[in-house]
Amino acid sequence: MLAKPYEKAFDDEEWIFEIKWDGYRAVADLSKKQPLFYSRNGISFLSKFEKISQDFKNQKHKMILDGEIVAYDENGKPNFQLLQQIGDNPDLALTYQVFDLLWLNGHSTEELPLIQRKELLKEALTETEVIKYCDHIQAKGTEFFNQMQKMKLEGMIAKKADSLYIENHRTSDWLKIKFTNTEEAVICGFTEPRGSREGFGALILGKYSNGKLIYAGHTGTGFNKESIDQLHERLKKLVVKNSPFETVPKTNTPVTWTKPELVCEIKYSEITKDGIFRHPVFMAIREDKDPEDINEKPREMKAKTPLKNTKSAEKEKEVTLNKHKVKLTNQDKIYFPKDGITKGDVIEYYQSVASYILPHLKNRPLSLNRFPNGIEEQGFYQKDAGDSIPDWIKTTQVYSESNDKYIDYIYCNDKATLAYLNNLGCIDFNPWNSSLPDLEHPDYLVLDLDPSKKNTFDEVIETALQVNEVLKSIKIKGCCKTSGSTGIHIYIPMGGQYEFEQVKDFAHILMKQVNENLPKITTLERSLQKRNDKKIYLDYLQNRTGQTLASAYSLRPKEGVSVSMPLEWDELKSGVKPTDFNIYNALKRIKEKGDLFKPVLGKGIDMMKTLELLENNK
Repeated sequence: MLAKPYEKAFDDEEWIFEIKWDGYRAVADLSKKQPLFYSRNGISFLSKFEKISQDFKNQKHKMILDGEIVAYDENGKPNFQLLQQIGDNPDLALTYQVFDLLWLNGHSTEELPLIQRKELLKEALTETEVIKYCDHIQAKGTEFFNQMQKMKLEGMIAKKADSLYIENHRTSDWLKIKFTNTEEAVICGFTEPRGSREGFGALILGKYSNGKLIYAGHTGTGFNKESIDQLHERLKKLVVKNSPFETVPKTNTPVTWTKPELVCEIKYSEITKDGIFRHPVFMAIREDKDPEDINEKPREMKAKTPLKNTKSAEKEKEVTLNKHKVKLTNQDKIYFPKDGITKGDVIEYYQSVASYILPHLKNRPLSLNRFPNGIEEQGFYQKDAGDSIPDWIKTTQVYSESNDKYIDYIYCNDKATLAYLNNLGCIDFNPWNSSLPDLEHPDYLVLDLDPSKKNTFDEVIETALQVNEVLKSIKIKGCCKTSGSTGIHIYIPMGGQYEFEQVKDFAHILMKQVNENLPKITTLERSLQKRNDKKIYLDYLQNRTGQTLASAYSLRPKEGVSVSMPLEWDELKSGVKPTDFNIYNALKRIKEKGDLFKPVLGKGIDMMKTLELLENNK
């Protein structure tokens, strides 16, 4: 199971925090007579770290363990570079820090919550001088992080206490938070040395983006004579005539190109918009990493939390959520081709934001926007549940006058249903404005600002701010969110006090006011044929029975993997773009801001009093 990078320490009762060890990740399979001990890319560590593997005979249980091999310097501080010198230094101080248990005495533990796995691990593991149980603290991540910094360690790992173990998948249930910017890069060549230096001048670095190797900068620092000589010998065996990059980078000195087979770790100050490392310093060769693992971070990323599609990701698995077994198929199917986002990534995103999105879906009939073959293939809306759904999925029958039949709508109240619907190809969730048991009275009013292709998003923002001015003048607090596409949605809590027709008429009155204030860029004309193609449509007709809009925190089937994101009114400024809020940074933002849309589900306004204020303002 892999962790995502994350920028900032945090406190949370539902999370545990561990030391981030600066070493080699390693799995110890003690389930058979002969132990196996290997890296993420399958390299055996049995003979290389014999001091540890010899101690496996002291274990009393048959187990599969996950942990990190750590080397220590003379001051007792973890030192990754020393691991590479193990052959020259057999007396090196080593430990295998074990932090997870995947299998115990004939039973997989991967579907147990992490906190239970760690309790079992603590009991089952026999600690020795070199095999140690990696402990944790709960809730107090910030304090723990500060302590790690004082001790000059690499950082910490934050893990959701109830997280299941998902192999070969980078998940937002595990986060790595580091003090320094370190990253892996693929070595793609080297330049000629200058002056008195021998061997090479600088290493040419690369990363993979959408399967293509792209240039990521070069580093000529961080070496001593010994490391240059050793690395130069290895690189000479990998020399090729042509550049491994499709677009050959310009360099000031001649380059000797190499097969992109070696991975190194570097330290850097920042990554430019072009994806180039600034001030990179060579730290070490990563024998435990494959070049294909080294993927470029997405351009829109702000929270440093990329989702990653790995070749080894499980195609099919069964998970238990809310005591229901959910079969997840074709997890590596690409849903967003230009962003490299898979079905597995979509499922993972919704699970990570479940506690925020579920209150906005609860007990609401759903219109499911399904793209079973990804967003570039034909999608469709599904309302009727059909006969093949599991018996634990909740549905409600609603009579449709237009179809003259009852439609069996699904509603989503838990993580299991979320995962099941995502697995069907449901990328965004579109709930009704009303909820069970009373579908006749909406919980909120919706004002949908729908631009033409000729409107800019700044004009949509200007219109939204005008809506807010109208609302403030009649003492209403509205909540706004990006649609995740081209528009903005503004919600007003109604508290289920009024019928749809009343709410729709009230929305019409509000939109008329906005239109009077902004006649040049807005229109109330619904017909596309009659509508001015340079104006934003003020859609108040979303306030009818059965109308739906994408939920807050829902992904949208658009390039850039945008999220329909609630905003504070003062964030609505010129220059903001819908793609600013996306699958990569949504969770971090939501955690920092909390649920800005919570008031939408709260006490409704007094519509009669508001109408009086509106009349008095004229």
